[in-house]
Amino acid sequence: MLREFSAQSLFMGLLVAFVGFASSFSVVLQGLEGIGASPAQSASGLMALSIVMGIAGIVISAITRMPVSIAWSTPGAALLATAGTLPGGFAEAVGAFIIANLMIIAAGLLKPVGRAISSIPAPLANAMLAGVLLALCFAPVEAVKFDPLLGLPIIVAFVVAGAFNRLLAVPAALGAFVLVLVFGVDLPAGSWGNVWREAPPMPVWVTPVFSLQAAISVALPLFIVTMASQNIPGVAILAINEYRPSAGRMFSLTGLFSLVAAPFGGHGVNLAAITAAMCAGPDAHADPKRRYWAAIVAGIGYVVFGLMSGLVVALVSLAPPILIEAVAGLALIGAFAAAALAAFKQPDAREAAAITFLVAASGVGFFGISGAFWGLAAGLAITGIKRLAQKRHAGG
Repeated sequence: MLREFSAQSLFMGLLVAFVGFASSFSVVLQGLEGIGASPAQSASGLMALSIVMGIAGIVISAITRMPVSIAWSTPGAALLATAGTLPGGFAEAVGAFIIANLMIIAAGLLKPVGRAISSIPAPLANAMLAGVLLALCFAPVEAVKFDPLLGLPIIVAFVVAGAFNRLLAVPAALGAFVLVLVFGVDLPAGSWGNVWREAPPMPVWVTPVFSLQAAISVALPLFIVTMASQNIPGVAILAINEYRPSAGRMFSLTGLFSLVAAPFGGHGVNLAAITAAMCAGPDAHADPKRRYWAAIVAGIGYVVFGLMSGLVVALVSLAPPILIEAVAGLALIGAFAAAALAAFKQPDAREAAAITFLVAASGVGFFGISGAFWGLAAGLAITGIKRLAQKRHAGG
């Protein structure tokens, strides 16, 4: 195994870990805080997710000898950011995380469950995701309105770096955020000293609370978004690069690892999509049989970043919230564009996708259940009625 290690895989793995963490940790923090986590619980959740996805990537890649890259559910975190606080607080959200991950395990082990999620029309799943992401993508504009001198440098860094290399766009925006924080934000005396005092990672146990409302409003949409936007594309990317692991086993393993992170505030990990292509492609190594080392190195990198989560959260907490929300919004623009394109690509599904998108984007919930669920339900209802009408018309 060590004979197959290479400098090329080392560099690619380190790049994957940096891009994977830096490009979306702000989304994770926004999602956890949006659903009721305290700063300490958010830091714990970020640490749990990063360490668990690192260990999962190391273990699965080493056993299968395939470059199986694991990531936290960025679309899932975006969903949490718009779901709102549950009546039972963050403990109820943790209960929903556990339910969602049990559903992912079931999808991997039980074929009927897997078929059920696969039967949801892709345009509707993407429309739901696009609707959830829309409000979050407004944050960069809102940051400029809040203070142009603070918001514009972040956007300019994102655009300029992205013009040269798309993978560097969000890290550049994050770098601009740090510079703005250091030179542009008027901080109280002693703020930097507090950052170092809060830097050591502190796992926070959250005893889960289970409820039907959280299961429908949070767990079900989280399950659907994670499967449709991460796990299924992750398997497809591996297949494109001639790796064919058991999809069901991969889903179940990520669900099991996610259960470990949940009581510490982590919403879930899954197969990666973008970073999967980096680890599984020829840039990781010319020999496909040696590329799994890139995923292993990335996993080690995620564990290291996880141990730095306390420092990350303490640093972010110094800035006005809208600035880190702007970084998160920029990080989600690509996901929003891809989801919107996939949602409206098929002419016969556009109306149902549009209704799904609008209801999900409205953020309006009924009976304590989030708009993401109602958007998908509305789209499925319209699709079902149309199919029934077409059958009757064809039969008549």
